[in-house]
Amino acid sequence: MKTKIECVEGIILSEVNYSESSKILNILTKEYNLIAVISRGCRNIKSKLRGVSRKLIYAKFNIYYKENGLSTLISVDIIDSYKNILLNLSKISYATYILELTNQVIKQSDNNNIFNILKSSLQKINDGFNEEIITSIVEIKYLDYLGVKPNIDNCSICGSTKDIITLNSDVGGFLCKECLTNQYIVKEITIKLIRMFYYVDIDKITKLAIKKDNMKELNEFLQEYYEKYTGIYLKSKKILEKIENLVES
Repeated sequence: MKTKIECVEGIILSEVNYSESSKILNILTKEYNLIAVISRGCRNIKSKLRGVSRKLIYAKFNIYYKENGLSTLISVDIIDSYKNILLNLSKISYATYILELTNQVIKQSDNNNIFNILKSSLQKINDGFNEEIITSIVEIKYLDYLGVKPNIDNCSICGSTKDIITLNSDVGGFLCKECLTNQYIVKEITIKLIRMFYYVDIDKITKLAIKKDNMKELNEFLQEYYEKYTGIYLKSKKILEKIENLVES
């Protein structure tokens, strides 16, 4: 097994305690996608790696890289530690969910765009953009890499681009007036939002003001769609639901 010193740019998705003083970090990198790295002794108080061996660290990691094996962390040059996210319970909850979702998506696809989506979404949340909306954008974009993108360009049944009247998880996306039977009809804004979210470049977002009532219908569709087509169930999603319920009450 080849070992070489490498500098990789990445974001720590998760951390697991290993032995009495170390951690194994799962890092999504630009160069090698998802890699596992051991941070030896990082749980010791005097360790230089202590503060940088945690999830939500975006950095250049100097490592002994092992192809198809466990790499070893040498040092870390932080690019961003997302301090603003860490100061807000809602933001850190949404960010944690995005990290966990990314960890699942990257196992299904090794497309480099996944790293870019993650980096851009965390930056926007850290910059103060609405975390719920950014998360919904990420969820919609990730469906493409899970191989179950909904049909949001034409009717899922007849293929028509005219008279699109609703969005339905059972049919896999848009439904036109002619193919409608007894499906619930969503607001027109919901149809517009899902297309906008899928095609938007997150880096270019400068304004994000969408009413919570308009987001509710879209998020209900996304939740149903994920449950029906992805098989992904995350604990962090349940925590988000509890937070949302507390805010609403």
